[in-house]
Amino acid sequence: MLTVVLGLQWGDEGKGKIIDYLTKNNDVVVRFQGGDNAGHTIKVKDKEIVNHLVPSGIFYKNVKCVIGNGLVVNMHNLIDEIKSLGKMGLNIKDIYISNKAHIICDIHKRIDALSERKGQTIGTTKRGIGPAYGYKHLRTGLRFSDFEDEKYFEKRLKALIKEANIYLEKFGEKQINFKKTKEILISDHKKLEPYICSTEYLINKELRKGKNILFEGSQGTFLDIDFGTYPYVTSSNTTIGGVITGTGISPKAISNIIGISKAYATRVGQGPFPTEISGVIGKELRNAGNEFGATTGRPRRVGWLDLFALNYSIMINGIDEIALTKLDVLSDFDKIKICTGYRLNGKKLKYFPSNIENLKKSVPIYKNFKGWKKNIDKTKKYDDLPLEAKRYIEFIEQFTNIKVGIISYGKNRRDTIER
Repeated sequence: MLTVVLGLQWGDEGKGKIIDYLTKNNDVVVRFQGGDNAGHTIKVKDKEIVNHLVPSGIFYKNVKCVIGNGLVVNMHNLIDEIKSLGKMGLNIKDIYISNKAHIICDIHKRIDALSERKGQTIGTTKRGIGPAYGYKHLRTGLRFSDFEDEKYFEKRLKALIKEANIYLEKFGEKQINFKKTKEILISDHKKLEPYICSTEYLINKELRKGKNILFEGSQGTFLDIDFGTYPYVTSSNTTIGGVITGTGISPKAISNIIGISKAYATRVGQGPFPTEISGVIGKELRNAGNEFGATTGRPRRVGWLDLFALNYSIMINGIDEIALTKLDVLSDFDKIKICTGYRLNGKKLKYFPSNIENLKKSVPIYKNFKGWKKNIDKTKKYDDLPLEAKRYIEFIEQFTNIKVGIISYGKNRRDTIER
């Protein structure tokens, strides 16, 4: 069985915890896009751990963890992450890195930071993700397989540095040194060499053997390069299409697609956010949900749950069920709102806006709900949830026509209800 887990909002939906929870029934966990700009937070034995590149399945024994070809990888940071996981006594021998994945180095990070200073500010993490994907599509990027032939690798690296230096020179920035960069990259590659393979063969072989495979997305639908709130997006496909191109599996093999959504909404960085809450209520919600980035530490913008947007995500991804996270965060609110649509210039919209300026001007239409004002931290069954919480969940199901099959109300694996 092949299951895909995707974010339905702007990322930070709690995918790490849900993937960690679902891994108990899976043999392989695969990441298919993004880089170390994403952080999946998992709580194991009262300790919070943030993975940036290694799939969340690493916390289970005998689970293969695959870094697919759709990722861009900072080798130095991956080495540090693997070392840290190894010191925790985890099985780091079953980590596999695609030889077709692209590499991030200082070149990309410098260009990313410069672009933010000199060009359009969209609130990137400045980790080189965008430039790495950019050079990939310009066909001048570096892949792990390039190291298999030293002369070929040198040729590729020289061409990349030449192109990058033209851009840096334009702004009076220090030039990139070929020899130093080459030495660093070769050293890092040697440390990762035991993990590198043709992961598309590995995944398909496991699939033919009847193994259960879980595909782990990073970020969320509205950060997708095509279907997100462009240009305030990431540089990869965070939606269902990215699974296919980022791993080498057939769409016919997918059995179940789970969409993750918080019980409210958050966003990091710039870009439109129709249901954003400011003031005292916004601050209370941010603090209650500890809404600070796992990777950057930046305060996240917070807002009410947006079902008009969520229905768009469900359509694009073909979602089979919803996993609703952080329901407990809403427990202290007297009133809770859900967005059911937008108005633009006084007219109710039929479709989620593609034009960014129209989205900025869209006014949310809300339905009000009474809060449950009860601690749900000890709840083990759906029937034991407060009536108001169940009404909230059931309205989501009615509006989206999708079952909320998983409810998460805390950071631990046990803080989860399956229906």
